[in-house]
Amino acid sequence: MSGVLFPAEWKPHSRMLMEFPVFWKSGDIAAARQSYAEVARVISQFEPVTMIATPENAESAAELCGASVEILPLPHDDAWARDNCPTFIKDADGGLAAVNWRFNAWGEKYPAWELDNSVPERLCELLGVEVINADIILEGGSIHTNGAGTLITTAECLLNPNRNPGLSQAQIEAVLCEKLGTSRVIWLPFGIENDETDGHVDNICCFIGENTALLQWTDDKADPNYARCRANAEVLEKNGIQIEKITAPPPIYSGSERLTASYINFVFVNGGVVMPAFGGAAAEADAAALSRMRALFPNRSVATVNTLEILKGGGNIHCITQQIPL
Repeated sequence: MSGVLFPAEWKPHSRMLMEFPVFWKSGDIAAARQSYAEVARVISQFEPVTMIATPENAESAAELCGASVEILPLPHDDAWARDNCPTFIKDADGGLAAVNWRFNAWGEKYPAWELDNSVPERLCELLGVEVINADIILEGGSIHTNGAGTLITTAECLLNPNRNPGLSQAQIEAVLCEKLGTSRVIWLPFGIENDETDGHVDNICCFIGENTALLQWTDDKADPNYARCRANAEVLEKNGIQIEKITAPPPIYSGSERLTASYINFVFVNGGVVMPAFGGAAAEADAAALSRMRALFPNRSVATVNTLEILKGGGNIHCITQQIPL
C-alpha cells in the first residue's frame, strides 16, 4: 500500500492497549491478573492505558487496575494484546489505520480463539479506525519495525506450517510489504529455544534505532540459545544492522519446564521503557539488565516490573501490550 507507514515503537503513542486475562495456562489466574494490573498501572504513569476486559470481568479489572487505567468491556478469549489486537499504522494521509491479521492461537495450540480473532474489527469500530484486512495468519509479536521500512521476523515462526502452510516465504513477505509499507524484511533464523509461539522475534531481538537492533545474548555454550543468538547476529550483520547485546537471565523453571525468560520483551512508552524483572536467582541479572537498558536509553526513564507470573503464562510485557501511535 503506497504511502503506508508502520511507525517505530519508540515514536509517541496515544495510548497502550492490554487485555485482562480470561484463561491462564499455569492455573493461577488471580496472580496473573495482579501482574497485568501492575504492568498497566506502571505504564499509565507514562501514557494512557486501555484494559480490554470481558463484560463479566470489567468490574474486577477496574478494581485491580485502579482509576488510572481505562476499562473497555469487549469479549475475548485470552490475554495477549500484541498478538490478537490489530497492528496500527499510518495511512497515506497520516491518519490512523489498523491491519487486521487472522489469528489462530499460535498454530491452534489453544481451543478457543474465535473471540480473539474478532477483537480487531470490534475494537476499531469503537475507536473509529479504518480496518485493513490481511488474509494471512500472523501475531504482532512475530514482527518488529525500525519505522523506516525495515521489518525483522523469524523464519522459525512465520514459516511454521501451523500458520500459513500454503504460502512461501516470498508470498508472506509480499503481504508484509503491501500491508505495512515495508521495503525490506530481515528473516532471522531463530527465536528463543522452546518458545511456544514458535519463536516470536519480540523475545529475542528488537529494533532500538533505525539501524540498530538489541539482541538477547548468552556466552554459556551449554545453553541451546548460544548458537541461536549467534546465528541471528550473523544475519543482522550481513544486512548492515548494528548490534547491541543484552545478557539473558539465568535459566528459570516452572517445575521441569524452562521458561522463555527475556529482557528483550520490554515495551517502549512515552518518555520511558517498561521492562521485565524476575527476582530470585535472577536478581543479579535483573540489576545488570536494568543498568544496560539505562545506558542504552539515557533520555528515557526505565521502569521494571516483576513479571514472573506473566512469564509462566508464556510471554511478557511486550506480549501483553499493543501501542496505538499518536
